[in-house]
This record gives sequence, structure tokens and C-alpha cells, in this order.
Amino acid sequence: MTPLLNQTEVTPVSFILNGIPGLEDMQGWISFPFCSMYVVAVVGNCGLLYLICYEDSLHRSMYYFLAMLSLTDLVMCTAAIPKTLCIFWFHLKDIGFDECLVQMFFIHTFTGMESGVLMLMALDRYVAICYPLRYSAILTNAVIAKAGLATFLRAVLLIIPLIFITKELPYCRGTMIHHTYCDQLSVAKLSCGNIKVNIIYGLMVALLIGGFDILCITVSYTMILRAVVSLSSADARQKAFSTCTAHICAIVFSYSPAFFCFFFNRFGGHTIPPSCHIIVANIYLLLPPTMNPIVYGVKTKQIRDCVIRILSGSRDTKSHSV
Repeated sequence: MTPLLNQTEVTPVSFILNGIPGLEDMQGWISFPFCSMYVVAVVGNCGLLYLICYEDSLHRSMYYFLAMLSLTDLVMCTAAIPKTLCIFWFHLKDIGFDECLVQMFFIHTFTGMESGVLMLMALDRYVAICYPLRYSAILTNAVIAKAGLATFLRAVLLIIPLIFITKELPYCRGTMIHHTYCDQLSVAKLSCGNIKVNIIYGLMVALLIGGFDILCITVSYTMILRAVVSLSSADARQKAFSTCTAHICAIVFSYSPAFFCFFFNRFGGHTIPPSCHIIVANIYLLLPPTMNPIVYGVKTKQIRDCVIRILSGSRDTKSHSV
């Protein structure tokens, strides 16, 4: 009986997602803004994907990258939020061990994909502003498809080892995960083994994805700023800056909660309440998918025109190509 007991302790059948510790009585109220944001995210991103797919005027590289961002946002928030709402509403806290690993894979892969797509969009704005006459020649459909595939494969190939490292850990510190979803560090902390490899590799992944992407975004916008400042016309400068506004907002919505979660996990464990961290971690998965369609819908004239045309009942999309 002893070997069987030890094996059960090493590989649990399931975990229990405890939700937000310390705020159990308020989780019903917290669920309403979470649910509202999730509905807006699904409707908004599905709407953007529909517009980009069926409107000829949006068949351009900028909108193809936006479609990648919308699809990434949909998968990222759907991987976690429905389960979170089930915990809040129905107290369905059990999650199978393999199901937990699958959820972990999708969340971490598509948060990495989100960062990569934002980097590609920054490069797109760089080419559009600094090389406007060669824009279509440089960013062909083939280049866009290869860039998107490379970004996805980068995230997958970096996250898969992290999942296997977590899977092979021995678990003997209970099955209660103090989180609303299977975050890699929250799961690893239940292990009685050495998790230094998880911590170091997780840090490497964050630097290879987030650090590299932020560097590329910074360089791109530095070159954009230099090009825009050199323009002689104030109207031209304003128009050039306005094309970047929505993307800058998307960067802020994505990286602000990401930075908080990253630094909390590594440096703020004893000073910030865990409930605060978990709420921000959920906002990290909800805020970009919720706000990106709104920002791009408000700030992008072509998308506004398409929405107005559809709402007004016009079906002539080809005559409005840009």
C-alpha cells in the first residue's frame, strides 16, 4: 500500500482552485464585472474578426495583425474566465491535473502570443510611417503569415518545456491552488520538490518573449518619433501620430497588469495581499481583450466607417475599399 500512496501524493488526480483567498464572500459581486468584461471581449473581438474577414477595405496588413490580436485575445481570456466564473457562481473548484496543465499551456502561450503580436504591430507602424512608399511591397500577405506563425511557434516552443517541468514535479503539499486558474508558479508552489528550475526558466521565458518584444517596440517607436518629428507639416505629424494611438493604448492595457504580476510573483510576495495579485492577474487576461476592440473601433476611421455602413444597412463593401 505504501508505494501506491506515495504515487498518489506525487501525481494528484486533481487540484482545487480556491478562487480569491480572503474575498470568498465577495466573489459573487466580483463576478459581475468579470462576466461583463468577458462578454464585451467576446462580442467585440468576434465583431472585429467578422469585419476584417468580410470587408474588402480592411484587407490590409495593419488589420491582419489586428485580426491576430483579436484571435489571441479571445483564446487568452476564454482559457481562464469561464472556469473562474464557474468557481464564483457554482463553486465548481475541482480541475483535473491534465486539464490544469492544458489550461496553463493555453494561458501562458497566448499571453506570450499577445506580446509578440503587439511587437509585430509596432513594426507594421514603423514600416508604414518610415517607408510609406514600400509599405505594400515589404508587408506582403506571405510575410504577414510567416511573421504570425513564427510568433506563435516561439510561444509554443518556449512554453511546452515549462509545462513538462511542472508536470514532472512531485506534489505533496496539498491540492489547494490559491488562484482562479492554473498559473504556473501557483501550481509549482504545491510541490515538495525543487522548483528553482521552474522559477529560472519562467524568468528566461519572460525575458525572451516580453523583454525582446518591449525592446523591439521601443526601437520601433524611437524610429517612428524621429521620422514624425522631421516632418515639416504639423498636420502630417498629427496624422502620423494618430495612426499609432490605438496601438499605444493596446500596449498600455497589456503590459501594465503584466508588469504588476511579474514583479509581484518575484519580489512582492510579502508586501502585497494575494487577493490583489489574483484580481490583477485576472484583469491581465480581461483588460486587453475588452479594451482593444473598443479602442480600435473608436480610433480607426476605416473600422468606424465599416460599422456605420453595416448598421445603416448598406451591403456594398467593395466600393468603399481604401
